[in-house]
Amino acid sequence: MGSIQTDERIKEAVRETYGGIARRFVEEPASGPEKAAEGPAPASCCGPSEAVADERPQTSCCGPSEAVADCSSVAARFYSAEELTDLPDSVADASLGCGNPLAIAELQPGEVVLDLGSGGGIDCFLAAKKVGPKGKVIGLDMTPDMIKLARQNAKKIGISNVDFRYGEMEDMPLPDDSVDVIISNCVINLSPDKDAVFREAYRVLRPGGRLSISDMVVDGDLPQVIRDRLDAWAGCIAGALDETVYLDKIRAAGFERVDVLSRDQAEIDEATEWDEVQVVVAGADGQEAKDLLTQTGLSPRDLVSRVASIKVKAHKPA
Repeated sequence: MGSIQTDERIKEAVRETYGGIARRFVEEPASGPEKAAEGPAPASCCGPSEAVADERPQTSCCGPSEAVADCSSVAARFYSAEELTDLPDSVADASLGCGNPLAIAELQPGEVVLDLGSGGGIDCFLAAKKVGPKGKVIGLDMTPDMIKLARQNAKKIGISNVDFRYGEMEDMPLPDDSVDVIISNCVINLSPDKDAVFREAYRVLRPGGRLSISDMVVDGDLPQVIRDRLDAWAGCIAGALDETVYLDKIRAAGFERVDVLSRDQAEIDEATEWDEVQVVVAGADGQEAKDLLTQTGLSPRDLVSRVASIKVKAHKPA
């Protein structure tokens, strides 16, 4: 196998990471700030979060980060107060995305929406409000504990037009031409076979349907020593492609009008360089991060500056 990770090892590492996050919420009968503060806190994929204990900007990527003290503030970075109103802590605190794909989805009443990598369900629940009782939202996730958490959250909210299903986005358990909109929030980068994901997305979308995603990309490429780390895959970084390559894969699947509507790049200063670079190399501690960077010949600033979150919209021909 060499140093390159196999697809199945990558998927298992991702499943284990997010299953552990989900179990924090599923297994605790009560939710609240005192519960959310226990153990490693889930955080967001890209860009600095202001609401940390020492008030310094920190970045964390998709997986758990001990640096973030208030998980709900991560969701507040991407969603409005109105959107988060009435959502239980187990929804907002388990939000692990790098943006808000609903901001560009332009959902309409009665539409059928598919969320790839639905996690705890935040984007599904917000989409369900927009499509209304005549519409439907399907949440797809490959982590059983996340499906369990999302269904638990749906019961708490009392929402009936959301259906959470177990499955992989490289082989979606849906018929051809069956959904109007596909959304995804910092998940496609986790797949070791993005071509398959975009082909499947094209297949299940109805003619004229659209793709609305937030995801991580890089400018250029990342050093192989980082791409080989399973924790960096689970942290949304190792699987991130060069932006041009990412967009070309969407077009190759058949999509038209592929547009990047926003780009959010991390900014760091000298005081936070090592905190930031630990994010990029995922589970590496300070010394390990330094050792890895020594192998690459890059500075922390050089490495972090390559990573960005983008919002992309694309259309299947009518």
